[in-house]
Amino acid sequence: MKDILNPSDPRVIRTRNLIVDAFAYLLKIKDFNSITINDITNKATINRTTFYAHFPDKYALIDGYLSNSFIEFVYRRVESNATLNEETIKNIVISLCEFHEASNKRCMKSYDSISPHLEKNTKIQLENFLSQLLTKSCTESARRSLDLAITMLTWSIYGVTYRWNMDGRIESPQVLAEKILPMLKGYLEHKIN
Repeated sequence: MKDILNPSDPRVIRTRNLIVDAFAYLLKIKDFNSITINDITNKATINRTTFYAHFPDKYALIDGYLSNSFIEFVYRRVESNATLNEETIKNIVISLCEFHEASNKRCMKSYDSISPHLEKNTKIQLENFLSQLLTKSCTESARRSLDLAITMLTWSIYGVTYRWNMDGRIESPQVLAEKILPMLKGYLEHKIN
């Protein structure tokens, strides 16, 4: 049934928004693991068949809910035509800190239970973004060996900002970015040149 939905139909958009809004509300008051399809459909005032026409399960819903949220934070600070340099890395770190903070507020009751989904989605988005930046700033022969470097950079930045968030966000995102930049500086100089 999902295949026959027209994603540009206003009714489909409205129903999908009802589902996502109901889910967002439930994330504030319940743990993700305890949210049921019945909870979502009751809050969205739809039936189960309608829910399943849009999403196969609540895991697809959380993936859809989180799918582009991080990259929106990045594009607020990083120009679309940027290359990978110290300023870009700093802005990515700050963006990720702001994203963790906003996600914490959006999902007060569920942050711990959605963090694996959040991590997966964010790492995919960050990896894609870094890949775009790195391929702009390196030679054709170097592009083939970038996958490992992109993964290392993605996991490093995500890990540091995740720890920052879990430790209570004691310092500002700007201070954190300044602290980790020297650790990445050698990598940046090697990859950019």
